[in-house]
Amino acid sequence: MGDETTAGAGPGPAVPGAPGEAPVTADGAAARPARSLSPSRAGDFLTCPLLYRFRVIDRLPEPPSPAAVRGTLVHAVLEHLFDQPAPGRTPQAAHSLVEPEWERLTAEEPELASLFADEAELAAWLEGAGVMLDRYFTLEDPRRIEPAHRELSIEAELASGLHLRGYIDRLDVAPGGEIRIVDYKTGTSPPEEFEARALFQMRFYALAIWRAQGRVPSMLQLMYLGNGEIVRYQPDESDLLATERKVEALWQAIERAHQRRDWRPRPGRVCEWCAHQAICPAFGGTPPPVPDDLPASLAEVPGVAEEAPPSRPPSPVPAAPA
Repeated sequence: MGDETTAGAGPGPAVPGAPGEAPVTADGAAARPARSLSPSRAGDFLTCPLLYRFRVIDRLPEPPSPAAVRGTLVHAVLEHLFDQPAPGRTPQAAHSLVEPEWERLTAEEPELASLFADEAELAAWLEGAGVMLDRYFTLEDPRRIEPAHRELSIEAELASGLHLRGYIDRLDVAPGGEIRIVDYKTGTSPPEEFEARALFQMRFYALAIWRAQGRVPSMLQLMYLGNGEIVRYQPDESDLLATERKVEALWQAIERAHQRRDWRPRPGRVCEWCAHQAICPAFGGTPPPVPDDLPASLAEVPGVAEEAPPSRPPSPVPAAPA
């Protein structure tokens, strides 16, 4: 599948209803499946069970970082670049979207503006986003691509009843029906010990598409805009069956940790970027007490399968349950 991908009808939502909408109960309330998992929450637990607890159980605030917010901005620009007719998808058009998208992000989350000490610092930061966009154009020509979906909300249910959900940056469908899942990364391509996690996320998406649509995606493509590299992987059914077993085992491990109230830290290189070092036992800290009102069932915990679209601004304080 080359850059000349065109879209037919493309796969629709992975569950009945519009993308991103939850099933609705008889009384009109949005219903969530009893057992749900997203790639973000799965990745948190794989990285560090205590980080999973801080984000899902304690719902501790995490101040957004300039790097993370720049990733959100670049994702938003690339999403809306494809609103342009194909001939207009140029580097100049992408650059023209940067300021409007930044204004939208700060309108939705005004505290993002406080990340920068002055206009000069903000200008340098925005220039860095422009460099990443220029690098994108060295990797593919968006004038030759017609995505079937952008920021696609996917949902699928495994035979066990475990519900998978997440957002795909871009999904391309070739005239012959071949599916390519594309994910933009604004960091650099990772060393080998971190590449496995990125590919697990892509296999997670591919598994959800396969179980919902009955088709194995032909290509998983990670585009690293930090250093201009592409990682491609062609999955097959055996890969996705192995991913399914891993996802099921991971959910069981998450459930055991919840039942035992035992979320242990897993120190590693990612600790350098963690916002919770001060309360982490690995750094001499003490976590807060487990909430007294923690539900006995993991399925009843708000945010257990939370996943935000990549072009939405990060929330510094997780939303309280409705």
